[in-house]
Amino acid sequence: MIEAANIRVPLARAGETREDEMRSAREALRRRLHLAPDDLTSVEVRRRSIDARKKDQVKLVFTLRATLRGGTGAERALVGRLRQRHDDKNVSIVDEAPYLWPAAVTQEERERASRPVVIGAGCAGLFCALALAEAGLEPLLVERGDDAARRTAAVDDFNRTGRLDPESNIQYGLGGAGTFSDGKLATGTRSPAHRTILETFVEAGADPQILWDSHPHVGSDVLPAAVTHIARRIEDLGGELRCRCRLTDLEVSGTDAPRVTAVTLETTGEDGTTTEERVPASDVVLACGHSARDVFELLRRKGVLLERKTFAMGVRIEHLQADIDRALWGPAAGNPLLGAAPYKLSVHLPETLPGIGGRGVFSFCMCPGGYVVAAASEPGGVVTNGMSLAARDGVNANAGLLANVFPSDLPGDDPLAGVELQRRCEQRAYELGGGDFRAPAQLVGDFLAHRPSEGPRAVLPTYPRGVAWGEVDDCLPAYVRDALRAGLPLLARKLPCYGEGDAVLTGVESRSSSPVRVTRGDDLRSLSCAGLWPCGEGGGYAGGIMSAAADGIRVASALADSRRGQ
Repeated sequence: MIEAANIRVPLARAGETREDEMRSAREALRRRLHLAPDDLTSVEVRRRSIDARKKDQVKLVFTLRATLRGGTGAERALVGRLRQRHDDKNVSIVDEAPYLWPAAVTQEERERASRPVVIGAGCAGLFCALALAEAGLEPLLVERGDDAARRTAAVDDFNRTGRLDPESNIQYGLGGAGTFSDGKLATGTRSPAHRTILETFVEAGADPQILWDSHPHVGSDVLPAAVTHIARRIEDLGGELRCRCRLTDLEVSGTDAPRVTAVTLETTGEDGTTTEERVPASDVVLACGHSARDVFELLRRKGVLLERKTFAMGVRIEHLQADIDRALWGPAAGNPLLGAAPYKLSVHLPETLPGIGGRGVFSFCMCPGGYVVAAASEPGGVVTNGMSLAARDGVNANAGLLANVFPSDLPGDDPLAGVELQRRCEQRAYELGGGDFRAPAQLVGDFLAHRPSEGPRAVLPTYPRGVAWGEVDDCLPAYVRDALRAGLPLLARKLPCYGEGDAVLTGVESRSSSPVRVTRGDDLRSLSCAGLWPCGEGGGYAGGIMSAAADGIRVASALADSRRGQ
């Protein structure tokens, strides 16, 4: 099979539908390869991006794979000619072996120890459990929150009434925090499992476009059904999912060489009653997510080695999506082949700035055509995040506007000091919002001018519990708010919308990543407790759906290999 990169199609020639676009791409490939129309027997899109550096000449850029009528011999000969005669290094022969799930263990290997227990059914835990199930290890997957349907109902009820369910909300429940944050699948990490993860989502109902889009996303209206499909696949392979089931204790035996021997699980029934069960477990995958603060406290009590890590805090920033589209697409804004424009921005503050020099200020989890969401998981604390539906057709765009928090910023030596900082800022945001989970909000122009805001202008905030206009300063550490003030004008040089005074800031964005890492070695096991496998964002080893899912698969593979080596 031939792979040809950098196939460029002017938007003006691409038509208006995906079918038109594909015909244009196929024709561009044929010309690039110097072939007759009937020489191509198949063409597959592997990647599609948008080049809008020249706003009046926007182009679609493809990587395509093709087979020829003459078969493998003709393909190799063609690539040789193109490289020799035209010095075309963008064409090559590919014979890519697909990533395979961990090899199945034997019955004897499966029965050598108790079945693995996976704590948390976010993307790390879900894909870890799926990989373990594919290997025949029949994992027990434990999720403190509800299944997707009940969780969606709980989120909707909270948005309407302010009644927070601390166990089932935007942070907790099947699919984890990623389920209600647009389902972005772009990642800066590399893993041979990435294609398999994308294909798994497509099999679960996601748009096949995610297989080749340079900014793939599933949509928070599609993800609940998708994660339910994956959970059923785990069960079909012999695994078990328990929702409304919370880890309350970790049994660790031995002093010189501590190891996990059991977990205690508390399950809440539909009538609200709870039952407790001790489950023997020699392998426990800790994929609890970045907001499972009680789990971090449990680990600290049990002597599991934890360490601080750099994380970030800030606010959500909202603009009109139409303004973002015009800024990025120029006259092509509104073309149906482009959709809602995404962005990703970052600046590094000069080292000379007192107290904030050297920090990064950046956008996070940008949601085109999206909504700011109420992401609290504790009473008396306001947390913001963002999401988009699959269509990304909301009026506003939003993103986290964040600055680094370094371990050295935190007092003392408590590994959970970052958690306490998050909690204090969330509680202060609740107070500034006036209670009932309203959020403090301020216009960018007023924030830069150090004055309170009295109401919205062109951009209407989408936070569902309502906002209290004023200032967001008091729900942020001084070094974060000062960094945001210094960073906004620098970001506006890259995207002029960031300098518009009518953009809305809503606080506080505190859960972009975990402030804690559960330390692990090269074998992916805890350095201080044998049988404990830290995983994903909760372990401190991922930063999004794709990296979390890939880390889950990696841990599952190592765990399965350990069973074979016993």
